[in-house]
Amino acid sequence: MCVGLAAKVLSIKDGEAVIYAGGAKRTISAELIEDLAPGDYVMVHAGVAISKITDTDEDQAGKIMRII
Repeated sequence: MCVGLAAKVLSIKDGEAVIYAGGAKRTISAELIEDLAPGDYVMVHAGVAISKITDTDEDQAGKIMRII
């Protein structure tokens, strides 16, 4: 079983994204997602953004962030 972490993208540069998750900022690989932009929410596993959370509005993504 894989465990992913929901995170908000703060910035992107050269295939890396700075994210906010679990009360901390981290730098992760963003190379797997082509159209990622600051403000987007992503699922992160092992330091890599593996999918964009798209089927939600910002309020719903905020709820996801508070749950984890």
